[in-house]
Amino acid sequence: MKSEDTKPKRQPAAKRTAEAAPSENRTGRAPAEETPRAAAEEPAGTPIPTPEAALGLWMTWMKQNMAGMNGGGMGMGTGAPNASGDAAQPWWAVNADAMSGTLLASGVEQFQRFIAADPMLASIDKVWNANPLREVIPVDWSEAVRALRIVWLRSLRDPAKAMTRSAELNMQIWTSAFEAWNSAGARWWGLTTGAPASGDKRFDAPEWHSNPVYRTLKDMYLLASDFLLRQGLEDDDMDPKERERIAFHLRQFVDAMSPSLLLLSNPVALRRAMETGGASLADGARNLLHDLREGKLSMVDATAFEPGRNLAVTPGKVVYRNRLLELIQYTPVTEKVHQVPILIMPPWINKFYILDMQPKNSMVKYLVEQGYTVFMVSWKNPDASMEDITFEDYMNLGPLSAADVVRDITGSPTVNPIGYCIGGTLLAMTLAYLSAKGDTRFNSATFMVSMQDFSRVGDSAFFMDEPQIDFIEQQMMERGYLDSREMANMFNLLRSNDLIWSNVVNNYLLGGKPPAFDLLYWNSDGTRMARAAHSWYLRNTYVENNLIKPGKIQLGGVPIDLGKIKLDIYAVGAEKDHIVPWTSAWRITQLTGGKVRYVMATSGHIAGIINHPAGRKGSYSVLDGDKALDTPEKWLEAAEKNQGSWWVDWNRWLAEHAGEKVPAPALGSDKHPPLCDAPGTYVLEK
Repeated sequence: MKSEDTKPKRQPAAKRTAEAAPSENRTGRAPAEETPRAAAEEPAGTPIPTPEAALGLWMTWMKQNMAGMNGGGMGMGTGAPNASGDAAQPWWAVNADAMSGTLLASGVEQFQRFIAADPMLASIDKVWNANPLREVIPVDWSEAVRALRIVWLRSLRDPAKAMTRSAELNMQIWTSAFEAWNSAGARWWGLTTGAPASGDKRFDAPEWHSNPVYRTLKDMYLLASDFLLRQGLEDDDMDPKERERIAFHLRQFVDAMSPSLLLLSNPVALRRAMETGGASLADGARNLLHDLREGKLSMVDATAFEPGRNLAVTPGKVVYRNRLLELIQYTPVTEKVHQVPILIMPPWINKFYILDMQPKNSMVKYLVEQGYTVFMVSWKNPDASMEDITFEDYMNLGPLSAADVVRDITGSPTVNPIGYCIGGTLLAMTLAYLSAKGDTRFNSATFMVSMQDFSRVGDSAFFMDEPQIDFIEQQMMERGYLDSREMANMFNLLRSNDLIWSNVVNNYLLGGKPPAFDLLYWNSDGTRMARAAHSWYLRNTYVENNLIKPGKIQLGGVPIDLGKIKLDIYAVGAEKDHIVPWTSAWRITQLTGGKVRYVMATSGHIAGIINHPAGRKGSYSVLDGDKALDTPEKWLEAAEKNQGSWWVDWNRWLAEHAGEKVPAPALGSDKHPPLCDAPGTYVLEK
């Protein structure tokens, strides 16, 4: 394994952004929205905005559409800046080429002059420019600057529409400010009490609603953010994928600009600082220094949990080990069990114990209590020595080897496999491989939030385009693996307010300790990706979508055709899944040749799956009968909604496919004796 000194270092954000010219995307091609002149080389001497200037660029752009609040009120801007920042001509009369060059050339300078007149804004700017958060927060500032530039250029195509939108924003801001002060006056005179409920956790503090200054700041931020996200992205001529990409990076940008993230504009942080005599600020500084040393944002109290101590505690034994997995057999709690055992294949991008967190929400414990013999795959955490491990190795050393061991221990000729997320993608390929060879070791299969058709991949598409995968492959070539932090950053950005910015406020502004939350601990306990296998997986799924093309993929010289899978299948999607959209999980009903019972659970990728019936939460939709429906929308319209956990429905289905009850088998066998207690050793590797 490579030492830390030989690992490629993460470049500072400013350097990475300076290397990414906004006039080009990562493929080197000019954005489709720009005119040929705008896509041409920038004028000599035009500076590329740095991440620290992103706030300035946004403020400059907003100021072009609205005058500043100082002096002349919130009226429409009347001129575009020239190199010196003066208004030379009406902004709507400037072509895209001139506008893009002059805005980028003068944006930072104008913003500096704008804030210089206000001591508070000047202080905030100094804090932001000196802020080391950019070293632990994974926002791609070069993409944010590029998105801002495209929005500027598109707004110039229809000056009348841009002026109308700006006027509407102007009116909304003034109306909001008037209502804030009017409401404050009403409370002062006792004409009203209380504060409106907030749907945004960032602004839950009462000051954001009762204090007119904070309320006006909040409303201006939300209105301006909504304006920016809509500006130039509502036109039909933009490619839908490009629109989604720009909107995503704009959302990352406006989330990062929230006033709740600055000490001077966060009432909770200011109150905490005064109450503690500044101790909270000292604690926050210590937390930040710790995270800078670790190179990542602390999201959970890492000392509060440990697999085998208070996570993954369902009793069992490791009964088999190879270079890619440990196989756990769980101790039965019933005298008799179903004849056909269960083999669970979790994703190898996370550790298995999401399915065995704590007794109150453990899927493994639930299955054992229902009278099933349960085996779990615990994947090895790869290092540089495993860079040549292939996807075919994952199939041979994973489900195929594990199934042989399970059959030897239980005496059952068949096994019921379960595939979770990309564990299900591997399972689908394995089933197609076995079908082509006439191998019937698997009886029926369950797929949980798993994709086979990668034409609709949800929000993760923003990280899985060709240039991004080229970058990932370059990293893996240098290290021999993909670092778990890279994967964690990707998934955390999909829910940045919940998983990133809330921790920034708690850890640094409030000086609090990271929360002790089991799910966040599991989320931060990531695994690395073996270079050869992960590169093959990304290119054959996200890039080329080869799995749905019969014969396009070959494993062990066998063409893979999902249509040859004739097993009965139970498939689950999650309504709010941002990683595997439920419509993509539904596609398995069209791709395989067996009978598929599809269920849509409420909530997301994790909470939709880990929903113990004892919690009496959520619901699920299912369509009984054999009615053929060719779209997920038609399926949803015909499906029946049921309250509670889908586990109950799944248990009935599993029982029908698991054979008669037989005496529970012993743990291990003569050929495969127990090696150690669950949860084993691989899951503890960092």
